[in-house]
Amino acid sequence: MKVRRALVFSLLAGVLAGCGIRATEVPTDFGAAPSRAHCSLAGADVTTQSSRGLAVQVFLRCASSLVTVDRSVRVPEGTADSARRVLLAQGLLTELAERPSAAEREAGYSTDVPSGLKASGPRGGDPEDTLRLSTPPGALSSYALAQIVCTFSDSEAAEGDGSVILGGPEGALRRYECTEDVRSHPGEVRPPSSEAAAG
Repeated sequence: MKVRRALVFSLLAGVLAGCGIRATEVPTDFGAAPSRAHCSLAGADVTTQSSRGLAVQVFLRCASSLVTVDRSVRVPEGTADSARRVLLAQGLLTELAERPSAAEREAGYSTDVPSGLKASGPRGGDPEDTLRLSTPPGALSSYALAQIVCTFSDSEAAEGDGSVILGGPEGALRRYECTEDVRSHPGEVRPPSSEAAAG
């Protein structure tokens, strides 16, 4: 009887051991590994790259969307509106290109805006709220363009209607908008644009 029980148990153990998932040589694709980025900063970790100046918000990339972070830009008091717009745009570009703080990187924030990007005001015949970039907007990555358009259109660098007129050093201008789709999927959806009429 004892021998029979021992035999039954050993057979059951063998059957159960064979029920595990066996290794396979067939390649599988279950998508990217889950991201540990939580795209949110604890109150004590919220920092700005600059300590003084005009309080602004810029859009950084986190996972596959855009999120705002607080920054500050220096604009001298008494600056004329046209010059103020360009100084603010340049400050925003600088902040966008700046490497996120350690706390922001830990939370998953990054930027695709290249360093050294310059902003200038309108040229002859341009609408007065035009901002020209040293790199044509069409040459920027989808993420970088989305960051710039959403940051500019949400700031005093634009006219406040949720859009911004951008161009390169030369050539035609386009009016870009920051939409919910752009903020949610900046890598897949480029900011919608239309031809900007001459001023």
